[in-house]
Amino acid sequence: MNLLLLGRGKTGSLVAEVARERGHSLTVVGALENAGCAALAADKLRGIDVVIDFTTPSAVLANIEACVCAGKNMVVGTTGWYGELERIRALVERHGTGLVYAPNFSIGVNVFLDAARVAGAALQHQYSGQIFERHHVHKKDAPSGTAIAMRNVIREAVGKELEIISFREGDVVGMHEVVLESSADRIYLCHDSKSRRGFAEGAVRAAEWLAGKKGFYDFKDVWKNV
Repeated sequence: MNLLLLGRGKTGSLVAEVARERGHSLTVVGALENAGCAALAADKLRGIDVVIDFTTPSAVLANIEACVCAGKNMVVGTTGWYGELERIRALVERHGTGLVYAPNFSIGVNVFLDAARVAGAALQHQYSGQIFERHHVHKKDAPSGTAIAMRNVIREAVGKELEIISFREGDVVGMHEVVLESSADRIYLCHDSKSRRGFAEGAVRAAEWLAGKKGFYDFKDVWKNV
């Protein structure tokens, strides 16, 4: 496939590496080259199969709108825009394109979300709980998109919402914990990312899965098929 990658950060660099390893042609565009979405005009996207976005919360919405209006499918790994989720869903459906988004494209994290959904049943049996998330000091959003996704899957499963406590420390890639406690015992679930490689591999596999498809997808609903 011909992929366009938006973002030259740490995760974006790994996405580029994985995409090339998997045999895809790749163009990488940074913030300066894409000022005002200059790199996303319809004529410049000609021949691109899927656009992958790992930019910033301040840039991602304009990038999505430009790509969708140009008729291009997208994989969006940037977070911080989910307040606009329904508007973007409607935009994607109106233009007949495809988009996969996720706060975290790691297969391990998505297994963890399934485990958290099941464990949340304890909240219906006199357990209390909290979510803890730790990331590097440069992460711009708090709580993390992954922590919010954890809270959402538990709320959807049992109708109860857990408090999220965020920490920003050193170079932590990403650690997420769910702690459920009763007077008798404690349930402790943890996912600790050792590198960003898992995020990158999941994003490229999502792009491969999305090629030629239409619709608006959360990676947690499709990861078993990629």
